Amino acid sequence: MIGKTQLHRLGLFDAKVPRYTSYPTAPHFNTEIGPDRFASWIRAVPVGGEVSLYIHVPFCRRLCWFCACRTQGTQSRDPVAAYLEVLKAELRLLAQHLPQGVRLSRLHWGGGTPTLLEPAMMEELAGAIAEVASFAPGYEFSVEIDPNEIDADRLAVLARAGMNRASIGVQDFDPEIQACIGREQGYEATRDAVLAIRAAGVHSLNADILYGLPHQTGAKITDSVQKLLSLSPDRVALYGYAHVPWMARRQTMLPSDALPTPTERLDLFNTARQLFDWDGYDEIGIDHFALPTDGLSWAQKSGRLRRNFQGYTDDQAEVLIGIGASSISRFPQGYAQNAPATSAHIAAIRDGRFSTARGHAFDGEDRLRARIIEALMCDFRVNSAELIADFGQDAQVLRGLFDQVNADFEGLLRVDGTGLEIPEPARPLTRMIAQAFDTYDGALARHSSAI
Repeated sequence: MIGKTQLHRLGLFDAKVPRYTSYPTAPHFNTEIGPDRFASWIRAVPVGGEVSLYIHVPFCRRLCWFCACRTQGTQSRDPVAAYLEVLKAELRLLAQHLPQGVRLSRLHWGGGTPTLLEPAMMEELAGAIAEVASFAPGYEFSVEIDPNEIDADRLAVLARAGMNRASIGVQDFDPEIQACIGREQGYEATRDAVLAIRAAGVHSLNADILYGLPHQTGAKITDSVQKLLSLSPDRVALYGYAHVPWMARRQTMLPSDALPTPTERLDLFNTARQLFDWDGYDEIGIDHFALPTDGLSWAQKSGRLRRNFQGYTDDQAEVLIGIGASSISRFPQGYAQNAPATSAHIAAIRDGRFSTARGHAFDGEDRLRARIIEALMCDFRVNSAELIADFGQDAQVLRGLFDQVNADFEGLLRVDGTGLEIPEPARPLTRMIAQAFDTYDGALARHSSAI
């Protein structure tokens, strides 16, 4: 067993590393990728192929102080209604370039708070999406739902539109922590929302919960996880709170002196992890848990688990198209990101062009290293035969690379002719091990804690 002393010596409690939802990571995107390149990548999608579609709604009724997402507060419907018109125009623009017969394997509405949309607005958005592409067999349509911003009418519209998975952010149920992070959402409100979601015929439920929040203790996270488990979510994301006030100025509202230490964060994670394990959840990657009947668990067991900007997924589509301000798209050719500022995004769409502001075209060893990092993050192992077959790599070169990384981590990894594996005791180091295969300059960005 690896103790905290060795983890400390290896730098776990001091390291700041990417979460690797992409490779290269977003700070390394450049302005060489613009609207024309983005449009050409859309046109290159195979006729009759499947894509994923992400719709970003950046508005919230109130801003949570812990959140680092690109959102903006509004108490008026006018900005939301105006933004909806822009989304519809962007979808029409997408339809002009997308080849015929393309279908949606995944559709996700995120934010922000998508359920801030009024029922009629939701119907308009769902209709606009349906005009672009229909659902593929076995599709998944998920929506991020704020229990404080949902009602029967909204749920009825979403269910009619095909929503078959809901996602609820819990963060923590403790009142002191909720007040501290600006997210007041009682257990009862969350429970009632879950009951309403299932009553609407939507039976697949995701939930997010955080560790590492101010004032969080082992007893408090135990209580919150047990309350969450009483709602029987199909899958749970146990994210480490990322304290990045240089990126999200609202986080300066949080008392930094009340944040758990890195070693305490590890203890909080392990406490929650054990509770999910005791309740029969499968551990997925570094921070997800799923019931054995959930698609994420099946994907892991069959070697089909993937990682994208929403975290872990069982989606096999090669293309993810992001709609809305700041959304990021992924293609076999590279990444493309819309203008982060809502105003700039709106101006571009109203001018009849995509708002693509930056991105990255894969070059050199990007695809190889992206696959190594994704395999480590998903499966904790890299298969040499796969890399040799898919990328034409030399077996001896790979073995040398793996041996060097293993040496950097004091021989904790398993390296042999089949590849590299991270044994369970070393898995807290996974993001750091993944970074060892990252050839981009880590000094260009500041990242969150490795644990």
